[in-house]
Amino acid sequence: MNDAREVVVLRYGHRPGRDDRMTTHVGLTARALGADRVIFPDNAGQSAETVRGVTDRFGGPFAVELRDDQKAIVKSFEGVVVHLTMYGERVQDVEAEVREAVGLDEPEVVGEASPPRDLLVVVGGEKVPWALYERADFNVGVTNQPHSEVAGLAVFLDRLFDGAELDREWEHADRRVVPEATGKTVVDADDVPASGDDDATGTDERGADAGTGERGAEHDDAGERD
Repeated sequence: MNDAREVVVLRYGHRPGRDDRMTTHVGLTARALGADRVIFPDNAGQSAETVRGVTDRFGGPFAVELRDDQKAIVKSFEGVVVHLTMYGERVQDVEAEVREAVGLDEPEVVGEASPPRDLLVVVGGEKVPWALYERADFNVGVTNQPHSEVAGLAVFLDRLFDGAELDREWEHADRRVVPEATGKTVVDADDVPASGDDDATGTDERGADAGTGERGAEHDDAGERD
């Protein structure tokens, strides 16, 4: 999504079995809300496979990596590091500084915009080392209340991109969801249904496809089962 800079989400820590669904949703949220790449710990292979599958079906570009050197990634990252934590500064107080630091700000004077810089967004698990708090350029909190790290990532990315990620165009998708007030319609990505004809060519809300016999997207589990 980002031509001038790369936005990378790092999932710091993963407990197989216990964190599978949460780690998967960190990746899905990163993809859907504007990041270019997610890095999982090397023991999160199931989550990586799921996110890659969603990208293959619903489009990208979006990359998924498995790495065993989270500490080294943070330490050597050449760009801006944001650590999402309940104890950080309020997102509404620092979002303008973060945007300026990565060159996403709108300058008051033409030609004085900050140069684009890559951004690493660290989403921790149960525990993260104190060194991460010290290394981060910004420790950012969303509400400073206990809640899901996935929710924190979603709010931060939306603030970072100022809503522009919601209008992203997806490339190389096999299918797409048709926005509608009721129903659950999924069509081939190349189809351009005429107005009012979506239900005739796509998957209906029961999952029976009138045109291709495929099951609906609601049956393609984006995450692991509980």
